[in-house]
Amino acid sequence: MLYNEPSPLETRVLTRRFGLPNSASLDTYLATEGYQGFLKAAGMKPEEIIEEVKISNLRGRGGAGFPAGMKWSFVPRTSPKPKYIVVNADESEPGTCKDRVLIENDPHQLIEGVLIAGLAVGAHAGYIYVRGEYRYLIEIMDQAIAEAYANGWLGKNIRGTGFDFDLYTHTGAGAYECGEESALLESLEGKRGIPRIRPPFPAVVGAFQCPTVLNNVETFCAAPAILRDGGAAFAALGVPRAGGTKMICLTGHVNKPGVYELRMGFPVKQMIEEVGGGIRNGRKLKAFIPGGSSCPVLTAEECEGLTMDYDAMAARKTMLGSGGVIVMDEDTCMVKAAMRIMRFYAHESCGWCIPCREGTTWLRKILVRFHESGGTRGDIDLVGDIARNMLGRTFCPLGDAAAMPTISIVEKFRSEFEEHLSGRPCPYESASHMVTV
Repeated sequence: MLYNEPSPLETRVLTRRFGLPNSASLDTYLATEGYQGFLKAAGMKPEEIIEEVKISNLRGRGGAGFPAGMKWSFVPRTSPKPKYIVVNADESEPGTCKDRVLIENDPHQLIEGVLIAGLAVGAHAGYIYVRGEYRYLIEIMDQAIAEAYANGWLGKNIRGTGFDFDLYTHTGAGAYECGEESALLESLEGKRGIPRIRPPFPAVVGAFQCPTVLNNVETFCAAPAILRDGGAAFAALGVPRAGGTKMICLTGHVNKPGVYELRMGFPVKQMIEEVGGGIRNGRKLKAFIPGGSSCPVLTAEECEGLTMDYDAMAARKTMLGSGGVIVMDEDTCMVKAAMRIMRFYAHESCGWCIPCREGTTWLRKILVRFHESGGTRGDIDLVGDIARNMLGRTFCPLGDAAAMPTISIVEKFRSEFEEHLSGRPCPYESASHMVTV
């Protein structure tokens, strides 16, 4: 099982079973209050379950941070169509691997979260959509689902509650685009994974044109603790507008990279220095990506007094995103960072929207040329202009995801682009430890 040594600064709610013998087994789960949240929810009215989630201030952990309880409440209860629960386990954001460890170490927690959502909206079937590169996780998930069926935690009349629910896994084919919820639904239905025009939104017209609750793995995994211990207890762990804990993937130039569960609102500097063991080789912080490669980059100065929560990040004009933290030290070439980020987005663009398809390709070519010292002064402004013309002009957020970090890097590290105009090789290349994103 993938698992890093825990930090004493962690608040372990979703990861409380990590490190236990056979943590993925049903026996271990039942011995540690497993399925107690579901049994409690089974005795509640659907609106009471949703209200408890609202009280918890749980916000979607996939990146957008939309309040989960409100999202569940949008599902029309009077619809004659069947309703579905869909789990987004297409964790493709560079720097992010939290859903991977949740499935790997505690798959029954995810099953219980799905069951609670099913009770809340009246759904009786669900799908776990797993990214193509995570195929081995399907074996773990399928084994847990089989255990749940064999012991009456899935299927007909679950544990005598009168509630029926069937759960299936479905694999993607390795497309970053399918992390976007409507493209995921298209792929789930056997079609090309391209985004839908919205409205209508998935809560009304989702999987198979039916009302659907769609959240990511971490969001569903929080539901058992919320129902078991109460929404107020979960809310108290975080900050006023965002309750609970957040799984943080701490990567880059730190001494102790890993996945850590921290209280929402945890200080950024303390996270780097104490949880991550500081920046390696005694170097200084230069740049910080808080939530995966699609988030605007922050300078070291902007990290002063900053906390890991949605509102604090928004105030600095970036995003908490998926919690995929990338730490870059003083020897990092920011031109190369921008180039690597754009190579990824140019490769992963589905090609449906012209601004994204053409814009990411142009930006990749310009940034590659720039890093090889073949750029011109006019290219610096051109990179920013192309990126800004992509913002808000695509069906899905992939165009924005490519544009936002690029704009921030050009604006905040313009001097490095100018240094590359000398015709010499990259001035940072000798450091030879560029962060991989």
